[in-house]
Amino acid sequence: MTAHFRNITIADMQALLTHDANHRNTVTIDIRDQASYIAGHIEGALHITDKNIDQFVQTTDFDMPILIYCYHGHSSQHAAEFLVNQGFETVYSLIGGYTAWTAIQRSL
Repeated sequence: MTAHFRNITIADMQALLTHDANHRNTVTIDIRDQASYIAGHIEGALHITDKNIDQFVQTTDFDMPILIYCYHGHSSQHAAEFLVNQGFETVYSLIGGYTAWTAIQRSL
């Protein structure tokens, strides 16, 4: 059976991270550009780029759930597919990306 990533909503993400207290088991990855990451990101997110992705793959347990996001949820799907192809078993791509997450945060 071939592994696939799963697209998840903001509500799914919140449930996943709430269930995973202190993000100990889920690795959250931001693949936006550095300036955007510095300007704001989801708490605990790692900034992963083409320059450090190989190190991430080599040093991260393939059993760790991975939640990946970009600006709008498009590029993260390609990155999620890449991580699945590297051997990660549980990979999520955030629908709507950081834009959707910030919109929810502003409404709270």
